[in-house]
Amino acid sequence: HGTGRIPPWLKGSLLRLGPGLFEVGDEPFYHLFDGQALFHKFDFKNGQVTYHRRFVRTDAYVRAMTEKRIVITEFGTFAFPDPCKNIFSRFFSYFKGIEVTDNALVNVYPVGEDFYACTETNYITKVNPETLETISKVDLCNYVSINGVTAHPHIEKDGSVYNIGNCFGKGMSIAYNIVRIPPTQKDKSDPIEKAKVVVQIPCSDRFKPSYVHSFGMTENYFVFVETPVKINLLKFLGAWSIRGANYMDCFESNETMGTWFHLATKKTGEYQKLKFRTSAINLFHHINCYEDNGFIVVDLCTWKGFEFVYNYLYLANLRENWEEVKKQAMVAPQPEVRRYVLPLDVHREEQGKNLISLPYTTATATMWADGTVWLEPEVLFSGPRQAFEFPQINYKKYCGKNYTYAYGLGLNHFIPDRICKLNVRTKETWVWQEPDSYPSEPLFVASPDAVEEDDGVLLTIVVNPGAAQRPGYLLILNAKDLTEVARAEVEVLIPVTFHGMYKP
Repeated sequence: HGTGRIPPWLKGSLLRLGPGLFEVGDEPFYHLFDGQALFHKFDFKNGQVTYHRRFVRTDAYVRAMTEKRIVITEFGTFAFPDPCKNIFSRFFSYFKGIEVTDNALVNVYPVGEDFYACTETNYITKVNPETLETISKVDLCNYVSINGVTAHPHIEKDGSVYNIGNCFGKGMSIAYNIVRIPPTQKDKSDPIEKAKVVVQIPCSDRFKPSYVHSFGMTENYFVFVETPVKINLLKFLGAWSIRGANYMDCFESNETMGTWFHLATKKTGEYQKLKFRTSAINLFHHINCYEDNGFIVVDLCTWKGFEFVYNYLYLANLRENWEEVKKQAMVAPQPEVRRYVLPLDVHREEQGKNLISLPYTTATATMWADGTVWLEPEVLFSGPRQAFEFPQINYKKYCGKNYTYAYGLGLNHFIPDRICKLNVRTKETWVWQEPDSYPSEPLFVASPDAVEEDDGVLLTIVVNPGAAQRPGYLLILNAKDLTEVARAEVEVLIPVTFHGMYKP
């Protein structure tokens, strides 16, 4: 049952993936994000919504169910959406006897005709979007030399999928590969078998890759932001030998490198040898980036500083201890939405001058004597411990193009308590919020006769994990002003979800 009227043109499914099972046998999964993967599906038809759910039967899940204990090291103890689990496991397909987790906990995306659930390891799980059944498991290492890919691929109009992961490059030093999986093949063969590495980007430290969660893509360029949050592979190998060591101990920060921006061309796969640098940030989500008159505009959800944000999150458990989460937020890096602008042509300019001549931004880029181009951002949104995170845009029409609106989940001291809309040109914001209501990442769906960028609705799943548990509900908001269009309550309690997608 529900309230309001669901737009009759909304046909299709909202697929979301999140942790479902908190206890296996007698061992609770203490951390929300080590829960087993659970698919949620909301089907829309003729103004009605139906809800289904099913576990994605990954190997980790099957083994846990049969042996009644948790066999594979999961990522550690954190309590927050965007689990970024098993970042490391991808490196260790090389070492026998180390199992790689395939608990597909982060995202769902289409490859050709198929849908895949994925985390950040090299395993992706093929699922049937109608019945939500698990079809098979695919190991990307069989196709391209890449250890793991992010849970945030870019998908082009023709169905090509791009993603980035770490790899061992020349002389076994670490590098980053951008991989392209082509669209559905005419001969009906599996596009994943035709995956190719488009470009290899060097790493700032040959033994320590930076943590990568997403990347940017414009019409002609890839944008990769290399942050000072590093994965120490040697520590990681050491941690395996001590039973019960946890992945979180393998992160470290490089306090002096700041943040490096890398550019590569999309069509020819050439790495641009420009040294773009800025101060230290954590980065999980790119909002969008685009080219404009010889510049690349890069909009990011950043956290200021070199300390890993997760170090603060994983100390508190989302289901019980909100107060603890808030306490941690007081000392954690501060969130900020930032716009960086990279000049493509930096040869002719004299050092010391601002190279950015776009009329609408205060972002700067300055050439130093050693050839480094130092970037200073324009702030698009900033509030003390108020993050605009899990950003979404009108992706189909505006990904990689000059755009106006971003939608996001508002975090108040890490706690997701509102849905926000941001005009990136004027910095105007809109908010939907209700007491004791914790929404998930908002997905934008354009209306069929859309003219303007924000003609459409936002879909979000709202839960109340507090004491007075009410059922969760699917909330539909007007994307123009975030007013409520309709809500559909679900009789079961829905755990928090991470990312998802709308399948028309």
